[in-house]
Amino acid sequence: MIQHIPLEKILFIDIETVPNAASWEDLSETEQKLWDKKTKFQRKDEISPEDFYEKAGIMAEFGKIICISIGMLEKNETLKIKSFAGHDEKKILMEFGEIFNSPRLRDVILCAHNGKEFDFPWIARRFLINGIMPPTPFQMFGKKPWEIPHIDTMELWKFGDYKSYVSLELLAHVFGIPTPKDDIDGSMVSSIYYIEKDLTRIVDYCEKDVLTLANIFRRMRQEDLLQRNLNLD
Repeated sequence: MIQHIPLEKILFIDIETVPNAASWEDLSETEQKLWDKKTKFQRKDEISPEDFYEKAGIMAEFGKIICISIGMLEKNETLKIKSFAGHDEKKILMEFGEIFNSPRLRDVILCAHNGKEFDFPWIARRFLINGIMPPTPFQMFGKKPWEIPHIDTMELWKFGDYKSYVSLELLAHVFGIPTPKDDIDGSMVSSIYYIEKDLTRIVDYCEKDVLTLANIFRRMRQEDLLQRNLNLD
């Protein structure tokens, strides 16, 4: 039961991603052809590869991470939050990877919303693309399902119903948690990054998602909401 999981062992995590290039025209001819092949069966006949490129931010082969926000519980029932963000993805990943050298994170359990389908594999793939070995919690090869230290709040909400999808925003609403989408939502991240060039706004949005994620997990355990505390060390 999730009530038996030590909360201090859980690392709540959320990432923000954007297309690797600002526009279709910025891709090389080879990349354009590969994008065309990659998305052929996802696009409807009337949608061109160029028009579909706005979806590149959700595919690890054509996108990049611009922010990773994490949170861990303190003894005083506040959530310490720290973000790794910038324009240099490799630097973000290297700094993020260093936290797993901490004794506190030796047996850490990762928690994300839709993490098993998005955050966890995305992070692992981008580590490899950048020539870095993914941290141990992201390495799944050879492990039995119960040996993988991952919690996915979307999976918990499904209760075995694999047809169901629920957003973080909707779960926050049904649990009476303040919405994390009070300023922007995921569909706006790319334009805010490339056009408005407002990374700070994106980081704040990502950190709100981490707090919301932690509070959704708390509600699933029938526990009180957490408060936010920045600068996790």
